[in-house]
Amino acid sequence: MSVPILWYLLLAAALFAIGAFGALTRRSGIAVFLSIELMLNAANLTLVAYSRLLGDRTGQMLVFFALAVAAAEAAVGLALFIGIYRLRRTIDVGRMNLMRW
Repeated sequence: MSVPILWYLLLAAALFAIGAFGALTRRSGIAVFLSIELMLNAANLTLVAYSRLLGDRTGQMLVFFALAVAAAEAAVGLALFIGIYRLRRTIDVGRMNLMRW
């Protein structure tokens, strides 16, 4: 028995909604960063679901490259958070004003 694609899409929509809610309501930079990663994984789940439905491996290859980019993004993002914390002693996104005049 195969799982219908609708279940995958509903799970991806729920993950994306949770990620969007977290990104818009959290004040900690790391929590916002994790919420954005959750939204990226929801998009990856959608790609894999449609790839499985169509019987094509292209979506799975896109997910592979997206996960590689996400790993590099996580390393750079956490390095930025460490640098900002050393400079400002906080990672609260409400108090970050590095781009202001």
